[in-house]
Amino acid sequence: MANYYSHLRDGDDVLIDPDGRELPSIAAVAAATLFEAREIISHDARSGLVRLTYHIDVEDSSGALVHHLDFEDAISLVRSPGRG
Repeated sequence: MANYYSHLRDGDDVLIDPDGRELPSIAAVAAATLFEAREIISHDARSGLVRLTYHIDVEDSSGALVHHLDFEDAISLVRSPGRG
């Protein structure tokens, strides 16, 4: 298994993952990243402010970008009929 590092980014601000974690495949990286994004979004929703400006970049141990997820792509919003 390879080690992958998930970095949370918002514009110029970055929360670096110094430890990473071992995952068996890129498909597992994508699933774990989606889970992480949704966990952050659900936590933010409880406070009433969801920032869809964040994204997660996942790098392998050599620093190569192997996956990218924008928070706005992690969820779907359904509005009431008649609302814009």
